[in-house]
Amino acid sequence: MASVTSLSDSVQQHLASALSATLPEAAGADPLLRRSDRADYQANGILALAKKAKANPRELATQVVSRITTGDVIEDVEVSGPGFLNITVADGAITRNLAARYADTERLGVPYAEHPGTTVIDYAQPNVAKEMHVGHLRSAVIGDAVVQILEFTGENVVRRHHIGDWGTQFGMLIQYLDEHPHELDHKAGQVTGEEAMSNLDRLYKTARKLFDSDTEFKTRARRRVVDLQAGEPKTLATWQKFVDESKIYFFSVFEKLDMEVRDPDIVGESGYNDMLAETCRLLEESGVAVRSEGALCVFFDDVKGPDGNPVPLIVQKSDGGYGYAATDLSAIRDRVFNLKADTLLYVVDARQSLHFRMVFETARRAGWLNEDVKAQQLAFGTVLGKDGKPFKTRAGETVRLEDLLDEAAERATAVVREKAAKVGLSEQEIVENGRYVGIGAVKYADLSTSAVRDYKFDLDQMVSLNGDTSVYLQYAYARVQSILRKAGAATPAARPELPLAPAERALGLHLDQFAETIREVATGYEPHKLASYLYHLATLLTTFYDQCPVLKADTPEQTENRLFLVDLTARTLHRGMGLLGIRTPERL
Repeated sequence: MASVTSLSDSVQQHLASALSATLPEAAGADPLLRRSDRADYQANGILALAKKAKANPRELATQVVSRITTGDVIEDVEVSGPGFLNITVADGAITRNLAARYADTERLGVPYAEHPGTTVIDYAQPNVAKEMHVGHLRSAVIGDAVVQILEFTGENVVRRHHIGDWGTQFGMLIQYLDEHPHELDHKAGQVTGEEAMSNLDRLYKTARKLFDSDTEFKTRARRRVVDLQAGEPKTLATWQKFVDESKIYFFSVFEKLDMEVRDPDIVGESGYNDMLAETCRLLEESGVAVRSEGALCVFFDDVKGPDGNPVPLIVQKSDGGYGYAATDLSAIRDRVFNLKADTLLYVVDARQSLHFRMVFETARRAGWLNEDVKAQQLAFGTVLGKDGKPFKTRAGETVRLEDLLDEAAERATAVVREKAAKVGLSEQEIVENGRYVGIGAVKYADLSTSAVRDYKFDLDQMVSLNGDTSVYLQYAYARVQSILRKAGAATPAARPELPLAPAERALGLHLDQFAETIREVATGYEPHKLASYLYHLATLLTTFYDQCPVLKADTPEQTENRLFLVDLTARTLHRGMGLLGIRTPERL
């Protein structure tokens, strides 16, 4: 299907040709069109053009109006105030435009990006042998939504899960497992994520206790770090056991989050080990990094400590060990030169902003990032409890991600169960929908807040049927499905010859903005703007129901046209929610 020209683009084209006919030097000028509450659209661009041409803006506006062709698309144009244009679109134009979107079942008329590129997105980065907590939620949810949205626009997206799978703590773990070889054995052939994690957690805590209390064990553990870094086969094999066991757990959590994570996309810190020495050599030879007290450092004019001295990015420590910077810079080299990316995105906590600013600047100085290849951190804020402080359990510990998702599903199942009898849901449907509503609620609460802001994690609010929640949107979708099931012989059909009621027009004009919203969301990596679009769509649908009977409309044609409107609304909700990683059950 070809993409559909939006109504605002059509109006824009009509205005632009009237402008250049009136004022030839204004060819290509932006009429500054936007949605308005006074009319369908308002154009404010004439004021600036009149100033430039030393003309009276109201007179110029009147001349432009006389050159606008009304009829098919534009029904009426009025000059208001100092020279604004208020534009009303014809009812038939709205319906015809929506009919074209409706015919494109896959994409609803949303065009592909004109110049798609390759984006590598680094998100969902848990640590091996450690439980995932609420802090891991945002990177996964935001990253997954950005992946879906970019892929929908035709971008070639490479996913990278930069898991924490390397470091000195592995010496302690490997040594302990060697001395207690059955600690990670499985009772049955199939192991659950829960069991894998409890084994790892128990082992981690016991090994840590021993490491802190037994100096001989500590010495043996430190020797294993050296073996691991030297790639000694037996040590590497034990290390791999920890990685594999952790992946069983990771996959089970991502499955609960209803999110696809693929094994080949998991490239942890260890994946760049072979590049570290060369990264340091390239930085040192080019003079980007210099030796300072034995360490290899990169300095910045604008990064200073409290004492006023410069704080460097340390690429290699004085003992020869490599820090995060060396790994992150090696990952940039891999993503730019091997994966041929032109955009690198990092969905990482805002508290790491300084680190990434220094890493990106270093890569620019080295010539790995430039005009053609950009890197950007999609920084996100902290998850807060109801009290507005960082989210903790009653005992003051960080909240386990699994517990949180289970509780969300439980709460949501209770909400679904309350209404289930009315809709005739089976027990299996109640449980399944409860999961989709619960996980959807958690994702939506995260995605409807601008990523960089902190947000309050309040399950009662999240699973509420009122307000800006995913449940409200899911119910809006299910309600349309229910109407379509009850429609009997009446089928959705566009009727461009029919006049539209105000609520139908409002709904139609908003549906027309779906493509523009997707473009804006993909360009700025801002899923919250899609969430806000969908919430507005659901509220317009509610108003439409109040004012426009669907199955009891005045004529069979009007019923068909209204069924078509609600069906397109449902499809748009389904597509938009899907891009945010949220499911829309057919019956709720």
